[in-house]
Amino acid sequence: MLAIDVGRKRIGLALSDPSGTLARPWKMVPHAPSLAAAVGEMADLIGRLVAEDDGLGAVVVGLPTRLDGRPTEATPHARAFAERLRARVTVPVVLQDERLTSVEAESRLAARARDWKTRKAQLDAAAAAVILQDYLDAQRSGSDPLP
Repeated sequence: MLAIDVGRKRIGLALSDPSGTLARPWKMVPHAPSLAAAVGEMADLIGRLVAEDDGLGAVVVGLPTRLDGRPTEATPHARAFAERLRARVTVPVVLQDERLTSVEAESRLAARARDWKTRKAQLDAAAAAVILQDYLDAQRSGSDPLP
């Protein structure tokens, strides 16, 4: 599985192991100048991953919300990204609540790297890994993803 943490400036990516048990940060890519271009780039990347030997079973897109569950100013952007991506790829695209994932990712990175610049370069991919791990854990416990 692939997780996407969609930001306005950067997109963090994470992958699961083939068994769907563990998530790991993969990479960060700059956000394309438009939503359509960003979706196109991700659809191309997903197409390549689907064609690999292990394939790709699903895409998990982080959905930003406030702590009380209300939408943030970034929520419509993430929803639009996921909707457009669904229309372009052959694998399921699901939304996953991403509350506090950046905080958790920063905490994990701080334990390994003291330098803020080093951590910042890895933060988006680490946040995507937290999103994906939350999704994988929910799947094992029988919880449903967001609509």
